[in-house]
Amino acid sequence: MPTPELATEIEHFYSQVIDEGSRLSVSADGRLELLRTRELLRRFLPPAPARVLDVGGGTGVHARWLVDDGYHVDLIDPVARHVEQAAEVCPASLGDARALAATDASYDVVQVLGPLYHLPDPADRRQALSEARRVVRPGGLVAAGAINRYASLFEHTAFAHLHSERMQTAISTILRTAVHDGKRGFTLAYFHRAEELADELRDAGLVDVAVFGIEGPAWSILKAVEQHAGPDPSGDLFESVLTAARLAEPYPELLAASSHLLAVGKAPA
Repeated sequence: MPTPELATEIEHFYSQVIDEGSRLSVSADGRLELLRTRELLRRFLPPAPARVLDVGGGTGVHARWLVDDGYHVDLIDPVARHVEQAAEVCPASLGDARALAATDASYDVVQVLGPLYHLPDPADRRQALSEARRVVRPGGLVAAGAINRYASLFEHTAFAHLHSERMQTAISTILRTAVHDGKRGFTLAYFHRAEELADELRDAGLVDVAVFGIEGPAWSILKAVEQHAGPDPSGDLFESVLTAARLAEPYPELLAASSHLLAVGKAPA
C-alpha cells in the first residue's frame, strides 16, 4: 500500500510529541473517555467473534479490550510508531482512512474513532466515511469519533487561562472556523458539532444514526480538579461525572458540553 498522506504537523505530533498509547490512562478525563467509549460501543457491537476494522486505531488502546472481549480485530493507522505498538495487540498495518485496502463488505464493524479529528477538508471526511461504509457488511456497524466544537472552550477554562488575550483569540478562532491550526499545543484538528457529525454519517449512506456525548457535560469539572487540586480526583467525583454523562444521554442539548462525540450508524441491510 502507498504511504498514507498525512500532514507533517500531525505526523510530528504523534511520532515525537505525544504518547498516544498512554493518553487514555494517565489523566482522569482520559480514563473517563476510554470507559465511556467502551461502554457505548458495547451497546451496539454484534456478538463476538465478529470482525472489526479499527481505522486510525492508534496504538491499539480500543483494539485491546475488543480482543479481550473475543473480537477479531485488524487495525490500520497512518503513523508508523502507532502501527509498531499496535502490532503487539492485533494485526496492524499502515493505512489511510480515505483509501482502505479491505474488500467490500468484509467486516462486521468499522470504527473510525480518530481520523475525522484530523481531516479538516470535508471532502476527506466524506471519503473516509464512504470507505467505512464500503467495507462494512450490510447491516453492519460503523462508529465514528469526533472532537466537540466547544471542547476547547471548556478545557481551557478548566486550565484557568482562558482569560488571557492570546488564548481567547485562539479559542475564538476554533469556535468560528472549527479548525485548530496546530501551531500551539494540539496538532491540526477539526472540531464537529453533533448534528454535523450525524449528517456526515447519513450522507455516507448509513442509517439509524445516533450521536452520544462521550464524557458528558461535567467532564471539565474533573479536568479542573485534576489540574488545580492534584493528579488524582476522588473516586466519588469521578463516579459523579460518569453518572452525569449517563444521565445526559437522552438530552441532545447537552451534547455541546461533552469533550468528544461518538456517532454510530448501520449500513443498510
